Amino acid sequence: MAVTPKGFAVFEAEVVSAQEPCNAGHQVGERLELSAWQNGGLCGFFFHDIFPALTMMQFGGKYPWDSGEEMTVVCPDPSVRLTMVIRPKK
Repeated sequence: MAVTPKGFAVFEAEVVSAQEPCNAGHQVGERLELSAWQNGGLCGFFFHDIFPALTMMQFGGKYPWDSGEEMTVVCPDPSVRLTMVIRPKK
């Protein structure tokens, strides 16, 4: 199992909404620990979809239109529309 190396940020992802039940079992209120090295139990389809943005956050980058403190991401399954907020773990 991959482990986040010392000195690198770990993030907390919180499921904040979903239009339909998630096929992978994720539920509103669930919290996961993520990094570019660890998927925290997140569905592989969703992790694959957010990996580039998560990697950018992992190494201190941010989008010009975003504060860089947190990122809101939406599941690639359009019928579920599960939404998570990812922020640095405190």
